Amino acid sequence: MRGFDLADLYGTHPYVIPALKGIQRDRFQVISKIWWNKGGIPEPERPDADVVVERFLKELNSDHIDLVLLHCVTSPKWPEELRKQMDILSKLKDQGKIGALGVSCHSLAALEAAATEPWVESVHTRINPYGMSMDGTPEQVVPVLQKIHAAGKGVVGMKIIGEGRLRNDPEKRDASIKFALNLGCVDVLNVGCENIAEMDDLSERVRKVEQKPA
Repeated sequence: MRGFDLADLYGTHPYVIPALKGIQRDRFQVISKIWWNKGGIPEPERPDADVVVERFLKELNSDHIDLVLLHCVTSPKWPEELRKQMDILSKLKDQGKIGALGVSCHSLAALEAAATEPWVESVHTRINPYGMSMDGTPEQVVPVLQKIHAAGKGVVGMKIIGEGRLRNDPEKRDASIKFALNLGCVDVLNVGCENIAEMDDLSERVRKVEQKPA
């Protein structure tokens, strides 16, 4: 299954979906994220999630989005502060417009809150063995990811290549991919690529880890 990680903040909706024209919708999954905070995107308005998701569906030319996230939560009280939007998203899921719900976390406190919040079905989290662009050290973050995974929630690992800073260091790229895959609690590696060669390179490094004996 191919997954495409999009977001309102990225401005990617108009570009990615036309490139998938002719491919059956059940052959790929779409993730998108609601930018609920002030700033970040040109529009000053922050309408409720039902308005935003309806716009997403039109932009994506789809009757559903496989996973919708509240983008970049940092507060330890985000489940309380964003409850209105969470409830709206739950109703949209009941209507079949959303497949699953979650958050992308940008602080250790927010990550810990996600671990215990029943509403959360999937978490985007930053993880690599070097602590690059992460919410804490690997020693701090990994136990929380294990807790999230043990609760039956999906864990999508971001910043595997250190937000691109490891792109010219093959040994550290290998080590980072191996680290994430061997944790046993990261379900998906979410790695940005600028060209097909980088995608092929990542796939080969993943296969190299998987082929090693346990």
